[in-house]
Amino acid sequence: MKYLDWDDAFDNSGYVAGSEKLPDLWSRQAQAFRDSMAAAGRSELDIVYGDGERNRLDLFRTGGESRGLVVFIHGGYWHKLDKSFWSHLAEGALARGWDVAMAGYTLAPQARISDITLEIGAAITKAASLVDGPIRLIGHSAGGHLVSRMVCDDSPLEGGVRDRLAKVISLSGVHDLRPLMLIGMNDILGLTEDEAAAESPALHAPLPGIPVTFWVGAAERPEFLRQTRLICETWALKRDGIADVYEPGKNHFTVVEGLADKDSPLVTELVREDG
Repeated sequence: MKYLDWDDAFDNSGYVAGSEKLPDLWSRQAQAFRDSMAAAGRSELDIVYGDGERNRLDLFRTGGESRGLVVFIHGGYWHKLDKSFWSHLAEGALARGWDVAMAGYTLAPQARISDITLEIGAAITKAASLVDGPIRLIGHSAGGHLVSRMVCDDSPLEGGVRDRLAKVISLSGVHDLRPLMLIGMNDILGLTEDEAAAESPALHAPLPGIPVTFWVGAAERPEFLRQTRLICETWALKRDGIADVYEPGKNHFTVVEGLADKDSPLVTELVREDG
């Protein structure tokens, strides 16, 4: 009998040619964007939301009347990268009239995934105190997991912030963490059976009334397609307002690029008013 190679199943970089060059590209694009926003007086960087060294968020303003707040949570399998790689992805929502916060968080192994979930709740709460109006969340990869955790039945968000949530998009998220215990990365993550179950959105019920879209590139690894189908099917059985999108031709890295384009299908979904 042949068993699934779980390390291979979660190996995004190994199946995208040139992926090793992407962090440098993202970093340069993000820095150029921050420079332009600073010159325009439309950025507030490294706003403190907690005691940890990485408990900081960047806030980018529209420069005019804001329609509300978008919060982006980055990926990197909970142990790589930081908020500074993604600043340019705020451009699409900003152009549609939304202020955008980019949250950092403590990386594994310095923090457990359950700790990171609490940090993201604190980051969103801080950002919500700085911008009035509805709140829309979007996270990529590990960030997709984290924004999904914000709308689980045990959400760390307080009622006042939860009541402002108008939309959540989990982009290429991991929603059942139990297979991660079977791969080498767990030497860093340190997931136990209990924590993997507790931190798996697919094993929770969703909060009522908040539209949630699970979005994934149709050209991604089969495991990420499965993870998206799993949580969409599971949550859609529990309530209305749950949808999934498989964007044609996009892989795990190109799928997030749409956030920089105000007219992309991804940004259009993020800001549309009918859920």
